[in-house]
Amino acid sequence: MPDSPQTGDETPPEQSLFANYRYDPRFYDEMFEAQAAPREHCRDLWNVLDGMAPEEIAAMQERAERSFLQEGITFAVYGEEGAQERIIPIDVLPRIVDAATWDSIERGLRQRIRALNLFLADIYGRGRILTDGVIPVDMILGCPQYRIEMRGVSVPRGIYVALCGTDLVRTNDGFMVLEDNLRVPSGVSYMLANRGAMRAALNKLFRQYRVRAIEHYGNLLRQTLSELAPRAIADPCIVLLTPGVHNSAYYEHMFLAREMGVELVQGRDLLVHDGFVYMRTISGLRKVDVIYRRVDDDFLDPLAFRPDSQLGVPGLFYAYRLGNVVIANAPGTGVADDKSVYAFVPDIIRYYLSEEPLLANVETHLCRNPESLEYTLDNLENLVVKMVGESGGYGMLVGPASTPAERDAYAKELRRDPANYISQPVLDLSCAPCLTEQGASPRHVDLRPFVLTGHETRLVPGAFCRVALVEGSLVVNSSQGGGGKDLWVLPE
Repeated sequence: MPDSPQTGDETPPEQSLFANYRYDPRFYDEMFEAQAAPREHCRDLWNVLDGMAPEEIAAMQERAERSFLQEGITFAVYGEEGAQERIIPIDVLPRIVDAATWDSIERGLRQRIRALNLFLADIYGRGRILTDGVIPVDMILGCPQYRIEMRGVSVPRGIYVALCGTDLVRTNDGFMVLEDNLRVPSGVSYMLANRGAMRAALNKLFRQYRVRAIEHYGNLLRQTLSELAPRAIADPCIVLLTPGVHNSAYYEHMFLAREMGVELVQGRDLLVHDGFVYMRTISGLRKVDVIYRRVDDDFLDPLAFRPDSQLGVPGLFYAYRLGNVVIANAPGTGVADDKSVYAFVPDIIRYYLSEEPLLANVETHLCRNPESLEYTLDNLENLVVKMVGESGGYGMLVGPASTPAERDAYAKELRRDPANYISQPVLDLSCAPCLTEQGASPRHVDLRPFVLTGHETRLVPGAFCRVALVEGSLVVNSSQGGGGKDLWVLPE
């Protein structure tokens, strides 16, 4: 089998973008088939890119990076020296998904979010799934993200999760869910920014493929939030609550507020009076109906949660319990994206919907179980081990990339608090071509589509496609130095 997917094209090998591309059958390749030939739906893209001169492609990449720099598209990367603000790396080689594949993804995500909303309504209500023994009671009630304050709160239409970003990975066995992000999911601005840059860079090919539009996401998000308003009014007052400029995703907060045409506010811009929330404006107080919050539960209201919070609004949770304001996503949703609860999502789907899951989970070992703990300790060098409440790639051990000393230190923490960890096999994540100094090279990727739930569940046909920029790395998180690329979903 040839190492390069060349097909006798007249472009000289030294000028071909894919001349040094090395196909590896261990990983599903998003552009190439087993015979190292482009997949049917990628053939036009391959022909165009492979026929471009290296300086053309380099110029295209430079224009995309310049547009990100000018727009200030950044993310904070945290390290030993504190937070460093960086431009989100963009790769100009788009990833393409055909219509049938996207349809199966969409149906699976709709099913999953419906079941998770029913689960949240249940555990903050009658708790049938707990009394029926489907999920251990102590796992839920002992979860740090479980909010006893949410017991008995009436949530509009039972929609605890109005906005979800679900991480999907593909292996040679197909797509599966890596994790659900239900609290304050981020990344949608990078999806839209990638699209803007790539539409300009490959406009002719973009039109030729008839790539499905995602630019209306801001309108869909506003419509979804409007449908959750506590009063039947035509134009509810919606605000986006941000922790402020020092938050790692502050660029996204500004971006989405602008896309929706709503005010970007901090806690000090809001106040509660007589059980209603008001926004301070230059013309006086204005009643707020819906708060799209990008502030964690603990900091929403110092009277209800952390008393030392300077980010929230005193009395906000009181107004929320009265039903005078909607908070999206609802407080307490984090219990449903706890990594231990993740292992039970297939059972959750069966329990509430009487359906088989359309999207598979990754095999998961709960270290709270003695047998799973021993298995994990015995196989640390071959597993990915995660803390159940962490996100963004923090608190994680990738066994094959770790040192013996790192594994020994991690094993001590595992033994000290096994319920705080899960382990999973190292997945053979799919690869997509990315631009490197050697031309196109395979890099591991995942996918984060965004699901909106109001009167109905909606998805734009696109996602934040994250890329592990380091050769061989499986870590795609932006907070860990990963990058992104545009996803093209094709029409029927």
